[in-house]
Amino acid sequence: MLDAVDEIIGKFASAMWGLPLLILLIGGGFFLMIYSRFLPFRYLGHAVSVLRGKYDDPDDPGEISHFQALTTALSATVGMGNIAGVAVAIAVGGPGAVFWMWVSALVGMATKFFTGSLAIMYRGKDSKGGLQGGPMYFITQGLGKNWRFLAVIFSIAGLVGALPVFNVNQLTQAITDILLVPNGIEDGMGAKVTIGVILVIITSVVILGGLKRISNTAARLVPAMVLIYFVAVAGILILHVDRIGEYFGLIFSNAFSAHNYTGEPFLGGVLGGLIILGVRRGAFSNEAGIGTAPMAHGAAKTAIPTREGLVAMLGPFIDTIVVCTLTALAILVTDVWKTSDANGVSLTAKAFSDSFPVYGKYILLLCIAVFSLSSLFSYSYYGSKCLAFLFGASHKHIYNYFFIVSIMLGATTSLSTMINLIDGFFAIMAYPTMISTLIMAPRVMREARTYFQGLR
Repeated sequence: MLDAVDEIIGKFASAMWGLPLLILLIGGGFFLMIYSRFLPFRYLGHAVSVLRGKYDDPDDPGEISHFQALTTALSATVGMGNIAGVAVAIAVGGPGAVFWMWVSALVGMATKFFTGSLAIMYRGKDSKGGLQGGPMYFITQGLGKNWRFLAVIFSIAGLVGALPVFNVNQLTQAITDILLVPNGIEDGMGAKVTIGVILVIITSVVILGGLKRISNTAARLVPAMVLIYFVAVAGILILHVDRIGEYFGLIFSNAFSAHNYTGEPFLGGVLGGLIILGVRRGAFSNEAGIGTAPMAHGAAKTAIPTREGLVAMLGPFIDTIVVCTLTALAILVTDVWKTSDANGVSLTAKAFSDSFPVYGKYILLLCIAVFSLSSLFSYSYYGSKCLAFLFGASHKHIYNYFFIVSIMLGATTSLSTMINLIDGFFAIMAYPTMISTLIMAPRVMREARTYFQGLR
């Protein structure tokens, strides 16, 4: 029975991630990059200044600072997508998959600039009169009631896409492989249920406190864990410094030969399958074009859309170009991708334990725990916003209870089922987000030109 369900969900995810979505995400992102005249790269320095609070005004509308908005968005993306998602991509696609994750991130920077700007340009009010941002609001406010159906599709898919099942699944696996099994504790259903209950308690304390508690927690946890993870992986790369150049070359050469790809072909070939794999894992990592991050950026305290667009575009760079590349190189230079049958977070753990036999896996477990928990906090906020849009703000708290219950599902279910389930609903969310963003792109550029002229 479970195998049949797994197969159905796998086919659903594959159907959603077909050629139309590939064209929409990568083609659409590339169009936005050209249309903006490579704005994300030209104004990278100014984006960092905005992030540091140089232009903050406490009287601006919104709930949280630019920095808190970015860390809340990053707490959802810097997580299992960077540690387990990269490992899944390499296990199936080899080094070449990393290249296509980079492509998704670079074009994703342009996409995030536009969606982050729209999240402020077209903030709407929920049924309680609260100021809200995100695709469902910029669709209805920017395109009108005739386009509401796209906002409804996004919100319904978001109710499932925001569930924490993949993050919980991989955190449970990490605790089991790194902490329990080596200490003689059996990897059974009892252990998984216990882990699930502990995660339920921790998550409940934070998410039931609302956005400000979520954003404050993320702002404290995420930067520290990124730094610890960066130092740990840097140690692995120093130990294998002679292999870094070789594997950088292999990432580029394998990207077009698909020599190590073992998954299903796409459009009749393995190269098509490799591209889809990289784009899927890249989208799961940085969420550019999916539409979740604009819900966090829409809560930022600012009256200038372009500023939040600039902050939002930093997400894919930090998330995929920096953190995912670190994970990928750690897995590649240690050769665990060739010598181990492990997948997901277990493969990354093998790279750490091989490089630092005594304490490496525990450093990784600490990072995984914080990244996963911070992801849980942000995703609960996204899902509750989707529920509030569909059924009213007075009911949004109900989502948190479904969210908490689903943690137990993630802790006790297989990796393939969970990753395909989230992939499929992420794909559905991307259609309304990208279609509406492409339609309203000229409005974003008009706003941006006015802003940069004033800046000069």
